[in-house]
Amino acid sequence: MNLASDNVVGMSRPVLEALIAANGGGEPAYGTDSWTVRAERMLADVFEHEVSVFLVATGTAANALALAALSPPWGAVFCHQESHVMEDECGAPEMFSDGAKLIGVPGVGGKFTPADLEARMAGYVRGVVKSVQPSALSVSQVTEAGTLYSLDEIRALSALARSKGLGVHLDGARFANAMVALGCTAAEMTWKSGIDVVSFGATKNGALACEAVIFFDKARAENFQYRRKRSGHTLSKGRLLGAQMVGYLENGHWIDNARHANAAAARLSAGLAALPGVRLPWPTQANEIFVVVPEKTAAAFAAEGIRAAPWASDCLPEGFEIGADERFLRFVTSFATQASEIDAVLAVAAR
Repeated sequence: MNLASDNVVGMSRPVLEALIAANGGGEPAYGTDSWTVRAERMLADVFEHEVSVFLVATGTAANALALAALSPPWGAVFCHQESHVMEDECGAPEMFSDGAKLIGVPGVGGKFTPADLEARMAGYVRGVVKSVQPSALSVSQVTEAGTLYSLDEIRALSALARSKGLGVHLDGARFANAMVALGCTAAEMTWKSGIDVVSFGATKNGALACEAVIFFDKARAENFQYRRKRSGHTLSKGRLLGAQMVGYLENGHWIDNARHANAAAARLSAGLAALPGVRLPWPTQANEIFVVVPEKTAAAFAAEGIRAAPWASDCLPEGFEIGADERFLRFVTSFATQASEIDAVLAVAAR
């Protein structure tokens, strides 16, 4: 019973059926096929805006290439100090930007405020030749701590970034989970809040391997087709990405998947929080539950074959400490999580 990540499950049925349908017949190569054209049209409808869409196979490619489009090699990209682009991309943003520097911004629970950002930016003065030049801001939504920025918080960060001449990127690996949790539209969470480019994730929420880099200003995307090709993410059989995105978006399937995952997380979180000796460092807002449990409870999970991810963080709330006889775990629910799995976890924890 693997609840350590939402990457462990396969494709949802509509995505699989679209992929099977795309497998038949002949289609033009390198993303000029009918499936990709249809996916691009659907994404424009989802975001209520004319967009430039580039499908890639991984979130690492989406994030790294998007940031490379916003920053020169001598640029500074500001992001949370524990964000995925900072901690989990093996230096890909630096490599694909030919050397841009990631600057970590501190903040509790995976988030930072405009004041936090401004304080960090103070050390990087534009025009000083010895310093990397402020170029981009990357905001994670959902954050690496499973928390959410409100629309007002995104707008405030974007406004500050724009006032300093920075482009703004949204890492939306769990975009649908965040949107559903906030009860907003894709447009409201992106370009209407000042976002320039978004990494729109589908893999964690029903696709096999499909992400989209979406620009709201076509001028920023002028050379992106070459960046994607150079990175090895221009698939010859591009319809296999286009079909996944069509199956994902059609009939609101992506939203249904996210609602299911979020509801499962809310139930698991509430059940765990009600048990003595169990603590949550911050509320569960999407489909990730971060929880501190007694060591014997973590051992019981392992003995019963229940997998959660051991976790560590330097952005815990002030005064929140983890004892030597406790374990910090992350559970992640998905579109495929069953009620019986939640029941099993809660039963073991209660026992």
